[in-house]
Amino acid sequence: MDDSQLISLYFAREERAIDETRAQYGAYCARIARNILSDGRDCEECLSDTWLRAWNAIPPERPLSLRIFLGRITRNLALNRLRSLHAGKRGGGQVPLALDELAECVSSSGGPESELAHEAVLTALNRFLDGLEPTKRALFVRRYWRLDSVAELADWLGWSQSRVTTVLHRLRGRLRTCLKEEGIEL
Repeated sequence: MDDSQLISLYFAREERAIDETRAQYGAYCARIARNILSDGRDCEECLSDTWLRAWNAIPPERPLSLRIFLGRITRNLALNRLRSLHAGKRGGGQVPLALDELAECVSSSGGPESELAHEAVLTALNRFLDGLEPTKRALFVRRYWRLDSVAELADWLGWSQSRVTTVLHRLRGRLRTCLKEEGIEL
């Protein structure tokens, strides 16, 4: 079943839309949740919340890509859950490490001016990603959006972990340069 058929089920308010979505995108969303949350019960709860959030959002929303839509929901829910679980303390694992790596290029002041700059940063980031070769783009997205570990990325690419770390370091440097050229100081 393709995305348009699944979305049609949501618009018809047929409950099997959730079952079909779980069958088609469950493994993808579970991987995102597992990369962020270490507890299997937290992952399952995050996935349940993902299906509920999708059910409540469609309609009126009609996502262009259901995969990206569900991935974004799962990621946001998992990050929120991680923050609440580790409030006031520094958690271990890949999530803080990956976010710390990226914070040297992109950080948020949290003030009203950051809302104004948000669109400029998104535009610059998309332009940066569009300029990368496909392998490096996928590496960057898998590390900083899906939060895959360096070991997982090395296995996926058939590279050493040190090579993955080096390439990511250079990509962050290129991103920092790109943002500065766009006049974005973070």
